[in-house]
Amino acid sequence: MTEPLPGHVVAVARDDAHRFSKPTRESITLIAGLGVEGDAHAGATVQHLSRIRRDPTTPNLRQVHLIHAELFDDVAARGHEVAPGALGENITTSGIDLLALPRGARLEVGDEAVVEITGLRNPCAQINGISEGLMKELVYVDESGDTVRLAGVMSVVLRGGVVRPGDGIRVILPAGTPEPLQPV
Repeated sequence: MTEPLPGHVVAVARDDAHRFSKPTRESITLIAGLGVEGDAHAGATVQHLSRIRRDPTTPNLRQVHLIHAELFDDVAARGHEVAPGALGENITTSGIDLLALPRGARLEVGDEAVVEITGLRNPCAQINGISEGLMKELVYVDESGDTVRLAGVMSVVLRGGVVRPGDGIRVILPAGTPEPLQPV
């Protein structure tokens, strides 16, 4: 077995219903402009139930959710057991500081797929259903008064393709002045 690339896919997940956690899979298929084939959050317009109630015509900037596996190690050190897919992410990554990427950064995932980062995930209190107090680990106010969000990033699919654990990930930064990620 060969060693995975420094930036690589650890796990993939999807669910056809609006449940908080998603079961991991052997592969997922990304579809340009829509998201993960067979996932309840796939669509050109918003698919999160609370957002549909507000405005169902809003573009879906949350087609694919990515979380860095290093986060699971960090929260485990503070007593929270979290597995891939548990926080509702579609792609669990390793070796890439997702939260430091600017808006518009592109990730080439595997041989074909390309996603563009749209912003930070703004998690909800359902996270405490995974482990009591986990929400405070993933969203908090730092010493300077800024809200810190650690629950991953959201993206849209620019080019579809099959994604599997072990696939490499290549980061392509946007031209110009980097725009920090904001919640979407």
